Amino acid sequence: MSHKIVSKKQLSQDVFTAEIEAPLIAKSRKPGQFVIISINSEYSERIPLTIADADSEKGVIRLIWQRVGKTTAELADMRIGDEIANIVGPLGKPTHIENFGNVVCVGGGVGNAPLLPITKALKAAGNKIVSILGARNKELLILEDEFAAISDELLITTDDGSYCRKALVTEPLKEVCQRSEKPQQAFVIGPAIMMKFCCEVTKQFNVPTQVSLNTIMVDGTGMCGGCRVEVDGKPKFVCVDGPEFDGHKVNFDLMMKRLSAYKDQEQKAYEQYKKDII
Repeated sequence: MSHKIVSKKQLSQDVFTAEIEAPLIAKSRKPGQFVIISINSEYSERIPLTIADADSEKGVIRLIWQRVGKTTAELADMRIGDEIANIVGPLGKPTHIENFGNVVCVGGGVGNAPLLPITKALKAAGNKIVSILGARNKELLILEDEFAAISDELLITTDDGSYCRKALVTEPLKEVCQRSEKPQQAFVIGPAIMMKFCCEVTKQFNVPTQVSLNTIMVDGTGMCGGCRVEVDGKPKFVCVDGPEFDGHKVNFDLMMKRLSAYKDQEQKAYEQYKKDII
């Protein structure tokens, strides 16, 4: 069964979103889960992408991705009406959602995409939401309007000060944690280095923190071992044991070393793809 792209647009430089027909996944997916796609059933790479949203009535899921490698570039070059050969999911353990009370949700860059359905579910469960979104500059900020619609308070930072506050997300996060009514729970998704330092902040204030380590996934089924991380001193596989974990127990330094394991191969494949389409 192939899956038609029913809508598609560019959100920022190299970041795209599309609604794709996948009715069974749209009905059963939960926040925090992901799918594995292969564009062509015969020879294409299989990549995991988090489900950013879904509409069970329309039978579509929404994916958001960054053009960083061969397959994400291929997906970015597809058009409305084109079909993706295979989509498998929903996979991964869903986010634990309950009424915690005050919750802070922190997103960095493309991490805003997997954070969005989690934040929506938390708001629907009755939580008071403070969202903090960070980007390198204004042009790279995504999903501001969507977060504004579901947040009781929205704080935005940019590294270069081109929009809103010039700061890293750790600064407003620390301020929120210092309030008299501090958060009962934090959710943080973004680059590994950003999640590491956010967790160092929340740990100071004893705010339980969930992180999503989806960026390290490769195969998505637990077979390749590429997403092995250390949590509380024990090995875990992000795609089958996660993708979410207690951020205060994740060995981020080890994770960041593993993230670079396939960079050379990814870059070579991407460069070859660019040559092939010229």
